[in-house]
Parts: sequence; C-alpha cells; structure tokens
Amino acid sequence: MDKMFFESKSRYAFDETVERLDNIIAEAGWRVTHTHDLKETMNKNGYEVLPVKVIELCNPKYAYRMLSADELRIYGNMMPCRISVHEKADGKTYVSRMNSALFASQIGGVVEEVMSGAYHDAESFVAQIAE
Repeated sequence: MDKMFFESKSRYAFDETVERLDNIIAEAGWRVTHTHDLKETMNKNGYEVLPVKVIELCNPKYAYRMLSADELRIYGNMMPCRISVHEKADGKTYVSRMNSALFASQIGGVVEEVMSGAYHDAESFVAQIAE
C-alpha cells in the first residue's frame, strides 16, 4: 500500500460504468450522496474536457463512528468517500480513488478503522467493474 491514488480501467463505457457503480454502491448498503459532473461544470465555464464524474458515497454506519465524537469531527473533511470515473484520450474509461487506508494509518485509532473499512469496501465496488 505505497500508493496514495489508484486507477483501474473499466470493462464498460463511461455512462455504463457510472450506472453500474451507483447500483453496486446501493446494493452494498452505501448511499450515493452526490455525483459531480465535472465536464458539465467546465463547459459552463468555457472549457472543454473529456467526461469526468466524481461519485460521493457514504456509509452511515462508518460515518457515525467518526461524526459522533467531538475529537473525531476534525476528520470530517475526509468524508464522504469519493470515486472518480473519467475517460482518457484513448477512449477508455477509468476509475480512480484515494488510498484512504494509507492516509488514515497515519492517524490511527477509530479513524484508521473507519477509513480502512471504507477503503476496502470501495475497492470491492471497483473490482466489480475493473478489467
């Protein structure tokens, strides 16, 4: 676990990757709290980029463990978890995410437990669509 960010090639086209991830996330008991369409945002500001959507996802059981304690709320900026789906110039779709387990290992305790659990769950979601 020496890398802070990971990228996997999807077996599916861009829109299907996003749709499948949404379904996989929901089936696992997580919630998609918001999906940012960065291509649309950039277009509104006069810039053209390839498709990029950032899926924000939350597991209320994990979130509660951190948000219910005053001393842990400082780490709320690590929440919700995010998975980015993007297309590259090769026409392929990729999924990227942060290695929150590696980051949280520097903090330890409940933060490490929660963020490591979230990381492993997210990896299982991506594994279902990755080549």
